[in-house]
Amino acid sequence: MAEKKEALAPSVFAELFQFGLYKRSQGRIMRQATFFGLLAFFLALAWRLPPYFGYDAGSTYWSMFFAISAVGAWLSYRVVNIPRFADFLINVEGEFNKISWPTQAELLRSSVVVIFVMLAMALLLWFFDTVWFGLFRLIGVIHS
Repeated sequence: MAEKKEALAPSVFAELFQFGLYKRSQGRIMRQATFFGLLAFFLALAWRLPPYFGYDAGSTYWSMFFAISAVGAWLSYRVVNIPRFADFLINVEGEFNKISWPTQAELLRSSVVVIFVMLAMALLLWFFDTVWFGLFRLIGVIHS
């Protein structure tokens, strides 16, 4: 088991320094969404991290911001092209394509049913609460 982990580590590390795209036309939407999510994380990190090192709005702050942003953009780009992760994202997009989305009429009918059931349950719970409260007050468990 340890040999497998050692064998995987260099390949993942080596993937970060390649320029090619893995299965270029597959899973495009999911890869782009993942890339932009990771990029947003790294941009937020780049924005918030320099003040912790004592850099306030100045040229050093902006240099550090752009350096972290550039490294984050490269890592985001490369991570979505690591074969195992890219295959996962391709499969996720394939599953998303299998979803049958409801029409507007079906959505409206389903929403009305859910709202009606919620109101019915609220009324039923209110009724039981009132009955039990009255019963407990009658037998003296709850004092008014």
